[in-house]
Amino acid sequence: MRRPAWNGSAPRDDNEARHRIIDAAMRCIDRHGLEKANLSDVASELGVTRQTVYRHFRSTDELFAAVGYAAADGYLDRLLTHVSGIADPAQMSVEAIAYTVERVPHDRYLGLLLSAGRPATFSRVAMGETAFEASRRAFERSDVDWAAHGYSGEALTELIEYLLRILLSFLADPMPPRRDPAQLRRFLHRWVSPAVSKGRCQIVQDMP
Repeated sequence: MRRPAWNGSAPRDDNEARHRIIDAAMRCIDRHGLEKANLSDVASELGVTRQTVYRHFRSTDELFAAVGYAAADGYLDRLLTHVSGIADPAQMSVEAIAYTVERVPHDRYLGLLLSAGRPATFSRVAMGETAFEASRRAFERSDVDWAAHGYSGEALTELIEYLLRILLSFLADPMPPRRDPAQLRRFLHRWVSPAVSKGRCQIVQDMP
């Protein structure tokens, strides 16, 4: 006997439908892996047709990008917990990159976007407007007083873009296996810390 659409409980609106599709996609990824999970699996999980899923997500990559965005929110919460107590902008920047380089490849959903041959999808997730806004909110929730250090408004947005681009380069081309966590942080402190410190000094000098 055919199951009723949406397993007998239709969503109240398009927003709920999207959330339920994303949740179903996560379950399918858990069950089959990212390489084998597809829109047909997601539709079957929900008791709907593929056309129903396509009304909300135009492709599998778009759906998996949405899964990445959903996973990113939880990841940023974990990152904030990890950097709690760090008040120096340069130290916070270095630790945020290092922690992410170490953890994202092993994250259930974000890591799958990297390991299953979808680095372009991961990059779109990381550099998209939604990710920028989420990253900015996370930075503003940290223990760093960014404005006091010269980073506010567009300056903070540019700093986040700079750090994300460095992060993506590490994730796209993994660091040499000989570089352990301590060595990674020394490397980042040598090159990233001066840029963050010099950048904030330049911003202060340029202020009217």
